[in-house]
Amino acid sequence: MSDDATAGGHPTGAIEIDPMVYRQVLGHFPTGVTVISSLVDGRPVGLAIGSFFSVSLDPPLVGFCVARTSSTWPSIAETGVFGVSVLAEDQHETSGRFASKAEDKFEGIRWEPSPITRSPLIHGAVAHIDCEVYEVHEGGDHLIVEGLVRSMDVHRPDVGPLLFFKGAYGRHARL
Repeated sequence: MSDDATAGGHPTGAIEIDPMVYRQVLGHFPTGVTVISSLVDGRPVGLAIGSFFSVSLDPPLVGFCVARTSSTWPSIAETGVFGVSVLAEDQHETSGRFASKAEDKFEGIRWEPSPITRSPLIHGAVAHIDCEVYEVHEGGDHLIVEGLVRSMDVHRPDVGPLLFFKGAYGRHARL
């Protein structure tokens, strides 16, 4: 093992990547847009997430990354459950609202409770996933959250997902 590596094979020296270059390069990878939500003291709360992904089929796990500085995630985490609304291509205004610092992000947003955890699911989303918090891992300046899927459904199979690419919203076009 070289002097600049730990037992895990990771360099011990600081890696310097310009944050602007990091954002520019990774901005060339499109992401879907989801809203993660829960009921906190009977009130719906949520946040927009672009780093949502499938983790495992057995057990059925999904995941997402959330900034450690999020003011919404700690409240959702305390409930132990969350809903995922996969936003549709016509829901960019909804995404913007949940990415904002608005006091009540659900104001004017139609939703219904998920079948198992009763987490808020946004009306008009392409699909919904109902989860229990399974594990939370540290990942730099973010947390990596895994959710155990309790139920899921596609609601708008003929509508594409909302995509975020190079700093703007877009839609999927079939080839």
